[in-house]
Amino acid sequence: MNEEIRDKEIRVVGNDGSQLGIMSAKEALKLAAEQSLDLVKIAPQATPPVCRIMDYGKYRYEQAKREKEARKNQKIVDVKEVRMSLNIDIHDFNTKVNQAKKFLNGGDKVKVSVRFRGREMAHTEMGNGLLERFKEACVEEGTVEKSPKMEGRSLAMFIASKTNK
Repeated sequence: MNEEIRDKEIRVVGNDGSQLGIMSAKEALKLAAEQSLDLVKIAPQATPPVCRIMDYGKYRYEQAKREKEARKNQKIVDVKEVRMSLNIDIHDFNTKVNQAKKFLNGGDKVKVSVRFRGREMAHTEMGNGLLERFKEACVEEGTVEKSPKMEGRSLAMFIASKTNK
């Protein structure tokens, strides 16, 4: 930028985008100073390098504004967890399914886990059946991202939202 440009000859582009031609860096800097603007190298790998006459402060401000707007528009996907025990009743099961559907419709991922306590560890296949029922109940809202897997004393499965994909 400005005096930091060391090339002998550069191609200069005006503030409005018009080609001003190939000239020495000193001439281009003088031209930029007359318009009280900055000379910024935009394509250093080109032959000769391309420089543009622009208001660098305004350019940086607009770039920061665009980045801030892009950050505002991006959606952060959370992982919500629904926990159940092996001997869950029908109504409680339906409540957990409705809660998971609400999370999935909100665009989040859901971790469904079944806790095993004591002698329930001998019946992990019942937990697989419970998670299979849960998957069938949520088939419209989401797809299974990670199939059921034992994690210590609990069996966990991840369901991703269909609205997210």
